[in-house]
Amino acid sequence: MPQQQHRRPDETDGTDVTDEPADAEESDPLSKGEIFEVLRNQRRRYVLQYLKQDGRPVALGDLAQQVAAWEYDTIPEKVTPEQRKRVYTTLQQTHLPKMDKSGILVFDSDTGVIEATDRTRDISVYLEIVPGREFAWRELYLSLGAISSALVAALWLEIYPLTILSNLTWAGIIAVTVTLAAVAHIYHERNMRLGHGDQPPELSYTSDK
Repeated sequence: MPQQQHRRPDETDGTDVTDEPADAEESDPLSKGEIFEVLRNQRRRYVLQYLKQDGRPVALGDLAQQVAAWEYDTIPEKVTPEQRKRVYTTLQQTHLPKMDKSGILVFDSDTGVIEATDRTRDISVYLEIVPGREFAWRELYLSLGAISSALVAALWLEIYPLTILSNLTWAGIIAVTVTLAAVAHIYHERNMRLGHGDQPPELSYTSDK
């Protein structure tokens, strides 16, 4: 009776086999719709802020303490047990599982540890996703363009008192104005990015108003 040959687990029959990593799907970038769906909720934005800010795996208890502090406009040490429990429960049962499913983070429900993923680090979400907190940059640039066009037309018609300054001076004024607007736009977007600063950008935005 011929002996049956047993292959070791690492042996193949010559056919090329390509093992795709189990987390290949998680490495794919999220669409804007998926990002908005997950992060339109304030608590989930706070979770992402804390993860991006800390950069290390965090315990659910510590996360709930800080999120509650942001929600109730206080410091973590002054969060009451009731406030912490309320946030802890919803994070554990609703928000963290949803974010884990999307691959934005990894939530171990057994140990209560939350860890960032490549998607966490790659996401740059600005405050513009928060309804009612948008800044109308397009309208600003449109207004600057309209004013500049009207100014050029007035200079071409030699309307006084605009002719007191030379055309070159007016061109410089227009260029400086547009440049300052662009610098302000970049500064605003940087400050409105989740993970930038010690608190969520929407809180900074509110305190600055």
